[in-house]
Amino acid sequence: MIPGTISYWRKQLTAGSISPAELVEEISRNIETRNPEVNAYLSWDKEAALAAAAQADLSAPLGGIPIAVKDNICMQGEPTRCASRMLGNFISPYDATAVTRLKQAGAIPFGRTNMDEFAMGSAGENSAFGLTRNPANPDHVPGGSSSGSAAAVAADMAIAALGSDTGGSIRQPASHCGIVGIKPTYGRISRYGLVAFASSLDQIGPLTRNVEDAATLLNVLCGHDAKDSTSAPGLPAEDFAAGLGQSIAGCKIGLPKEYLSSGNAPEVTAALERAVSTLTDLGAEIREISLPHAEAVVAAYYIIACAEASSNLSRFDGIRYGFRAESPNGLEDLYNRSRAQGFGSEVKRRIILGTYVLSSGFYDAYYAKAQKVRSLVASDFTSAFGEVDFILGPVAPTAAPKLNDKSLTPLQIYLSDIYTIPANLAGLPAISIPCPQGEGKLPIGIQLQAPHYAETALLRVASALESALQ
Repeated sequence: MIPGTISYWRKQLTAGSISPAELVEEISRNIETRNPEVNAYLSWDKEAALAAAAQADLSAPLGGIPIAVKDNICMQGEPTRCASRMLGNFISPYDATAVTRLKQAGAIPFGRTNMDEFAMGSAGENSAFGLTRNPANPDHVPGGSSSGSAAAVAADMAIAALGSDTGGSIRQPASHCGIVGIKPTYGRISRYGLVAFASSLDQIGPLTRNVEDAATLLNVLCGHDAKDSTSAPGLPAEDFAAGLGQSIAGCKIGLPKEYLSSGNAPEVTAALERAVSTLTDLGAEIREISLPHAEAVVAAYYIIACAEASSNLSRFDGIRYGFRAESPNGLEDLYNRSRAQGFGSEVKRRIILGTYVLSSGFYDAYYAKAQKVRSLVASDFTSAFGEVDFILGPVAPTAAPKLNDKSLTPLQIYLSDIYTIPANLAGLPAISIPCPQGEGKLPIGIQLQAPHYAETALLRVASALESALQ
């Protein structure tokens, strides 16, 4: 299949140059060719997609466009496993709201993409069904936890995909795979049907080939949902593509001094300098700002996220659904062995940490203090956005590491999310766009962050930067 954006394939479909069924067949052939190496998909139901293609309404905004879906977003009649043995045989009885809205817009949800188990990881190596490889270089990780969604788009196995972002899980794999990934404002897209990792941080978002496609998917996905109590009510209808192509002259863009770390790899520093130079040439004003509590974000994030994970994952007990240990010796043994055998090591590590920080005697020392830090981080951004319109920075301190790099400790792996975590703690919209590195080099992404509900303006600046960097 010739790589193409949503807008490209929509023109081909409406012109009659290709049918929805033929497009599904093209993507299926690419999956059959590339997935054995990349392992971006856990499953794909071609027959169901072809049946949907036969009924596709080409007048709808996404009419006839297949969209891949991360394995923690429910699709009716399809497996929803969160890449875990714990949910290895679970078939979802309903669609997530995000999937429902794709279908209402004429799209064809197609395939379940690999991920770090229960979205816990930043490398794509924690899946119970095998790691995902980076299409740019199969010896390197694709990033995580939305590893399969990013890899599928980058490897031409998907036109676009849905992922979820708890601490950078859309933006970081987008950066490592050389595509666009956006985490919208918390509450912009319904979380109904998203299997929860950390409920106050999780957010569904698109991974696409360019900024225009991201705007197209946000137009479909965003909006209040009564089924989600955290869904933002009362927001006016918005065309997120409205500002694309407009000048960004006069925009004030902040560059936090805390992001100019000596810990950044040289190629990341060079990419950031190139982005600064490009934005300046486009007429934007770059200002140095400060986010004073940046050094505390990783610690606060992992306390809060693991605490919420400990609570959310308590439902997987071997009783109601999911994996169940054989021949238990009583109820307590059933709980213990079902969870010990069903969860992978990273998930168990985070559950243990989360249970610890919520336990009697430690709640105030850790969890309550982390929530105070979260408030300080949000205040830092409020102050910063009083001076600038957007904030620029890296997505990750390095390009994609090698697979199974045993020299990296869990803490070093956690630090790979240091630049993406703040947007989740503060609930802000943030986008990763690729900064081309040249033939044979690993992709690197640049991140832009904006105030709450400023996605249209954020996409305008991201699109201008994207075009100028090509």
